[in-house]
Amino acid sequence: MVCGGFACSKNALCALNVVYMLVGLLLIGVAAWARGLGLVSSIHIIGGVIAVGVFLLLIAVAGLVGAVNHHQVLLFFYMIILGLVFIFQFGISCSCLAINLSKQTDVINASWWVMSNKTRDELERSFDCCGLFNLTTLDQQDYAFCTAICKSRSPTCQMCGEKFLKHSDEALKILGGVGLFFSFTEILGLWLAMRFRNQKDPRANPSAFL
Repeated sequence: MVCGGFACSKNALCALNVVYMLVGLLLIGVAAWARGLGLVSSIHIIGGVIAVGVFLLLIAVAGLVGAVNHHQVLLFFYMIILGLVFIFQFGISCSCLAINLSKQTDVINASWWVMSNKTRDELERSFDCCGLFNLTTLDQQDYAFCTAICKSRSPTCQMCGEKFLKHSDEALKILGGVGLFFSFTEILGLWLAMRFRNQKDPRANPSAFL
């Protein structure tokens, strides 16, 4: 049977949904890694990417079941939700890529001072750094009470803000690039689902329109 027939459309849709499942797991893994660093845990974009990954994973499972069973209702809702996921994921990915270092600095600085002293101490010990950006009196006081290991090795430690910016910029670029690239494949999934849903199963009654 030539490609474009019922079997080909079904296999293509199943394969694409398997890819979506892998993409969902990848988005969750990378975003969780970035959030696990602690420095971007308060950025809502990271949480948004994790939500997109989980949602995409669930939709991929639904699409796979719908494709295997040629389930009309499931395929219809799959098309609608996949379109919404594309819009949301595209917006989140563009936001990740659009955040510059200046904006990241503002977010990290705001997040740092809403943390508890215990959380800041844990981050300083974890990243082996002291203080944030040394821009204000509060930064200097925070640096003075730092308990990181680097303080015992050297009179000066690297500022935590410098390390945070490096990791956050890397994480956001990865998240934005991966999300943006795979968001366009969702258009292909939408087209395949629409085409497959309107095709007739050759194993069924040929006079019946499915």
